[in-house]
Amino acid sequence: MAPPRYWKDKVLMNDKVGFGVIGCGSIAPWHAGSVLNVRDAELVAVCDIIEDRANALAASHDSPKVYIDYKEMLADPSVDAVCICTPSGMHAEMGIEAAKAGKHILTEKPIDITLPKIDEMIRAARECNVKLATIFQRRTSRVWQVVREVVASGALGKMVLGDAYIKYYRDQEYYDSGDWRGTWALDGGGALMNQGVHCIDLLQWIMGPVDSLFAHADHLVRKIEVEDTAVAAVKWANGAFGVIEGTTSVCPAMGHRMEFHGEKGTIAIQGETVIKWDVPGEAPDLLGTTGKKEGVDINIGTARSSPTGMAIEGHTILVADLVEAIREDRDPMITGEEARKSVEIILGIYKSARTGQAVRLPLPV
Repeated sequence: MAPPRYWKDKVLMNDKVGFGVIGCGSIAPWHAGSVLNVRDAELVAVCDIIEDRANALAASHDSPKVYIDYKEMLADPSVDAVCICTPSGMHAEMGIEAAKAGKHILTEKPIDITLPKIDEMIRAARECNVKLATIFQRRTSRVWQVVREVVASGALGKMVLGDAYIKYYRDQEYYDSGDWRGTWALDGGGALMNQGVHCIDLLQWIMGPVDSLFAHADHLVRKIEVEDTAVAAVKWANGAFGVIEGTTSVCPAMGHRMEFHGEKGTIAIQGETVIKWDVPGEAPDLLGTTGKKEGVDINIGTARSSPTGMAIEGHTILVADLVEAIREDRDPMITGEEARKSVEIILGIYKSARTGQAVRLPLPV
């Protein structure tokens, strides 16, 4: 029998990183399934205040232990890390408790919905010497990694525009399915904070920081507190301009399209497919002669009309990365500091829409 592995002073149970899932709603199967897909991870517990929901997730995912109180689960010595799959406004509170209990953290997007809570969560993880990782699965795709590399290399020349058009659809039934959906208190926003945050994360990851923005946002169709439609004009710190459009109101959904224009070339991606690659030099291996992606990048799937319309591969990669980060004592792929950036942009858009004024970033905290 092989000796147990250690991370600093803590023994990892059964030579694997034991994961617990907090919140057994619609996204939890992606986390539970990803843990089961990773060789050096083990799903040891699930937790939900609705016991039947926790039992259902456990029954379909290798029958781990079931808890209805997440603090009790945090006291379980077999749990080394937790996946936080609760409403967005609960992420920081639960993450801070996890950090104090010595558990590593993988939280769904957005990391939380206010900057002070996010900063407190980041600080707690650093002070307690645990890893804090966030789900932004599109960053694991070779397509987006190559786009970022090309823009950073200067191959497009001086950047002129960086745009994201995120035209998704959610019906009223979706918002009525949970009393937290479409609320400021727990959802933290609507089309941007819940759905558009993925593409906003990618946009800033590729274009860099935002200098200033001016926006409109409101609920034009759905009976919710938050926005179902938003538009923002952006000035990037690199001098380029841009547009962010995010909706859950257009019918039918048109998915997302992102465009990057420089003085020497253009890249445009519809969904996860390259539709325009006009870059000086040879195209990367992921491009075929038609300008569309080949099968070398992962299948991200699409959530343009349904929150569950996505593949599991991206989540699996991020679970595996957290396991490796624990083993190697390094930062995970997407740290709390990285995850904060998209939330700050979205909060800036909300502030501009609320005040009718242009907003400069960074925001005061």
